[in-house]
Amino acid sequence: MVAADQDQTPELTEEFLSEWAKISQIEHQKTETSLPHLESYKAALRGMVLQEDAVAKVVHTRIYSVAVHPSESRTLVAAGDKEGHVGLWNLDCSSGEGAHAFLPHSRPVSCLQFSPVTPAHLLSLSHDGTLRCGDVARTAFDEVYRNEEFALSSFDFLAGDASTLVVGMWDGRVAVVDKRTPGTSAEVSADLNSVTRTVHVHPVSRQYFIAAGARNVGIYDVRHLKESGSQPVVPLVGHSKSVASAYFSPVTGNRVVTTCADDYLRIFGTHCLSSMAPILTTIRHNNNTGRWLTRFRAVWDPKRDDCIVVGSMARPRRVEVFHTTGELLHSFSSADYLGSVCSINAWHPTRYIMAGGNSSGRLHVFKE
Repeated sequence: MVAADQDQTPELTEEFLSEWAKISQIEHQKTETSLPHLESYKAALRGMVLQEDAVAKVVHTRIYSVAVHPSESRTLVAAGDKEGHVGLWNLDCSSGEGAHAFLPHSRPVSCLQFSPVTPAHLLSLSHDGTLRCGDVARTAFDEVYRNEEFALSSFDFLAGDASTLVVGMWDGRVAVVDKRTPGTSAEVSADLNSVTRTVHVHPVSRQYFIAAGARNVGIYDVRHLKESGSQPVVPLVGHSKSVASAYFSPVTGNRVVTTCADDYLRIFGTHCLSSMAPILTTIRHNNNTGRWLTRFRAVWDPKRDDCIVVGSMARPRRVEVFHTTGELLHSFSSADYLGSVCSINAWHPTRYIMAGGNSSGRLHVFKE
């Protein structure tokens, strides 16, 4: 973990890494709390604002991925860019030197996640064919998986203890990777005909994962994957153009949201994984980002099973929150501090914090 910026002193980098390690050691006790009523939730969204000190250039170029650290006391956000940089930003740093960029990859970093078990670990996946684990204790980006033949597109934690992962590749293959035995992952093939842009594991029945690419979206059973010709347990049909992403709802997995180039967001019902998944809602949404912006990927608020956030091409610039009924619940905007398209957005898992990344390497963090 050597700073990518020449003007970033080793002392500041060391101080930042120490803070990251410190906030990651706190045990986060998950308490069962009832979700607020929708009107209360909308009021909470209205209370999230964008301040001047919550906007910063964290990486060098276009942002492809964003992740928010689960700390309850500090706000730490990570972003991956087109050139392979991984930037981390401590918003609570009083010195004004809270952003630190590293260069663990050589091509776009399309997927970032803090480990749900060990938040001192930040996993990053790149088109360069590597999946790395930024380990703050070892101050190194350890290689978890490498594929010399195919570019990687996305990953997700397969096991609840984060020991195994499913890794998607642009050619339609997937690999099952065991972090405990690096270099001996079992590669299998999912028959998606062209590309796999995102993979996402069911939050409850973790043997299932969803893969999206081209016009094909399917739910697969990892226990029944084959070296070739794997077929989905449930196909999600109805997309007329390429699909940028597909994600299970975070609490039950009973819904899936997809973002498609045909200018629709679709909500599918996945309560039953033994039959066709019906389309519950279609939301007309301009997803035509063009070649200079990262494609939109609608993601769920991890606190709820019924609300999603997605970037917007509308002016004034904004980030939109939709209910699964199709209702627009809220638009995050700021006449003073948001003047660009935030293509990639991520929520804090428990707090009302939302971070959006644009195509110039800037993060915008709305918080209560």
